[in-house]
Amino acid sequence: MAATTLMAGKTVLITGGTSGIGMATALGLAMMGATLIITGRDRDRTEMAARQIRAAGAGGGQVEVFVGDLASQAEVRRLANDVLSSFPRVDVLINNVGGSWNTRHLTTDGLEHTLALNHLAPFLLTNLLLDRLMESSPARVVTVASGAHAHGRIAFDDLQGERSYSQRAYGQSKLANVLFTYELARRLQAGKVTANALHPGVVNTSFGADDPGMLQRLLVPVIKPFMKTPAQGAATSVYLASSSDLEGVTGRYFANGKPKKSSKGSYDQAAAARLWQVSADLVGLTVTV
Repeated sequence: MAATTLMAGKTVLITGGTSGIGMATALGLAMMGATLIITGRDRDRTEMAARQIRAAGAGGGQVEVFVGDLASQAEVRRLANDVLSSFPRVDVLINNVGGSWNTRHLTTDGLEHTLALNHLAPFLLTNLLLDRLMESSPARVVTVASGAHAHGRIAFDDLQGERSYSQRAYGQSKLANVLFTYELARRLQAGKVTANALHPGVVNTSFGADDPGMLQRLLVPVIKPFMKTPAQGAATSVYLASSSDLEGVTGRYFANGKPKKSSKGSYDQAAAARLWQVSADLVGLTVTV
């Protein structure tokens, strides 16, 4: 990709920007001149990623790093505070960080890990940064969901898999991403901040490698040659973050750089409103948009 100045003067926060789709997204936007904030759990890896992104930058190559586990609500709040105190504007928030676990784990907050990292972290972070995004308008919230949302169901009676846990928790969390995006778009009717979700495709990364299920162990080696590269997987995130064609476009789901219908369940406005309230309770937000 040739370097441009399309994103010059724009500040973009990308969660999980040290590898895979997140790193490729950061590299793509750096080449357009964006100032970047990336997050990662390991300081050495995060700093190494920042050096690579700076080297690719079309402008000054400005990259700031935040080290922390966003499955922890305290870490999400610390990130938000650091960003608000250090950056007068945030033009794009890309909720990219996520994971999948074959076995049930709890976070430091006592919450099921998949739900906490994949849904509650972006829900909390977006709400904490929303005023700054609105001050920076026109601004964008881009959330990396997955085609797996189509197989998800929001189990309000067992949201954290206490009675029954399986890798269906991932599908539930990705459906939550889409429901959250649509509900956020409805609540931000003025259009100063747009909210869109995307499916990156099946990408060749280390996603889920920490705790893979049997199906993943068997299937991934077979389909690996047909998977997208991280750069290909990041293309839709980069497009949603940067394209002038998407000014004012909100409440949509994209795949391969094009708008696409999401699952029938993702358009359930009552479920989206209920999920919003449940999520606000779980993260301790009493006032949200």
